[in-house]
Amino acid sequence: MGAGPGPSGSGAAAARKPAAARRLLQATALVSTLDRFAMPPMLIAIARDLGVPLTQVVQAASVYFLAYGLMQPVWGMVSDRIGLIRTMRVALLVAALATGVSALVAGQLGLAIARGVAGGTFSAGIPAGLVYLGDTVPPAERQREITNLMSGSAIGTALGASGAGVVAQLLSWRVTFVITGLAALALVVALRRLPPAPRHREGQRLGTALGQVARSRVSWLVLLLAFGDGVVVLGVLTLLPAAVESTGVGAGVAGSVTAFYGFGMLVFARVAGVLSLRLGRWQLPAMGAAAGVVGSGLVALTRTPVAAVVTALLLGLAWAWLHSTMQTWATEVLPSARATVVSLFAGALFTGSAAAALLSAGPAEDGRYGAVFAVAAVLTVPLGVAAAVGRARWRPPADEGGAP
Repeated sequence: MGAGPGPSGSGAAAARKPAAARRLLQATALVSTLDRFAMPPMLIAIARDLGVPLTQVVQAASVYFLAYGLMQPVWGMVSDRIGLIRTMRVALLVAALATGVSALVAGQLGLAIARGVAGGTFSAGIPAGLVYLGDTVPPAERQREITNLMSGSAIGTALGASGAGVVAQLLSWRVTFVITGLAALALVVALRRLPPAPRHREGQRLGTALGQVARSRVSWLVLLLAFGDGVVVLGVLTLLPAAVESTGVGAGVAGSVTAFYGFGMLVFARVAGVLSLRLGRWQLPAMGAAAGVVGSGLVALTRTPVAAVVTALLLGLAWAWLHSTMQTWATEVLPSARATVVSLFAGALFTGSAAAALLSAGPAEDGRYGAVFAVAAVLTVPLGVAAAVGRARWRPPADEGGAP
């Protein structure tokens, strides 16, 4: 007679479940980020194919980014009502359909509408993954798992920044949207295997969750830090290719700089996962902010491709160490309204990025990139100090492993 599964078999099966869940969440982050970073390298190809001015295609892209930022709080509130896994699957299904339509459009208006819907729905993936980790991973291990999740974002960033332009040049820009649409559709099916989180907030009233956030001073601090993070990290990254191109370098070389940001995220996120178990609460955000200061300061002085690559790597480090600390913090400050806090965190992040783009548009148009990056370097200092000090002094609530 064959032996039963036994304790060791049960333990192995239990160990496989978190690993499988982690891979599903990483894949969701990868596809979401891939779609977000795929359009910028294809702007010229899309404009040429549709026969419209480049500015119109840029406007279509801006609709995507605006919807991506504004819809994140909405998805967090929806997940509080219908559950995390159902929210991710519904959002990815709509994203797959919208991305498929993006590959078929014949004009700028249709492209703007399709990409806006895609941005608004792909935006559900990463915040839901963060909330899921907050609900399923012990606080001591949470930053390591969140940095593992960021590895998926890093790969998506690198693939989108470096691969979409090549696909557009060799085949068609429409092929890229077909690929991301099919990937999103595959995730709709695959996420059925994601184990449900033990914490349930379904049916929670919207006003209740928002009221809890409004009364939490720590939540306000975390959201303010997220806004600043969007300004100094994502804002610098957005302008980096244009700054390099302004020196006379070709658009292909300038655009490929962003791929090194994704590579830096991937490498330093792995390191952060290890360091988070060995260092105090404040060291990682402090070192991440220091990397952001050096990176912004370097490109303020010189915008050669080599300097831009170094800056992109340092921004990847800043994102992996400073941003991951704040992401982890966002999952901990208010467990009873975790989905709402995390989604508001993401919304604040992209609002900060949009504000940076708006404020720096004039100086960038005048070619004053050095001044823009110098300001970013200066602003990163108080951001890093506030993140490090706040994180060091904060203690988790009782149901997150803190003292009652």
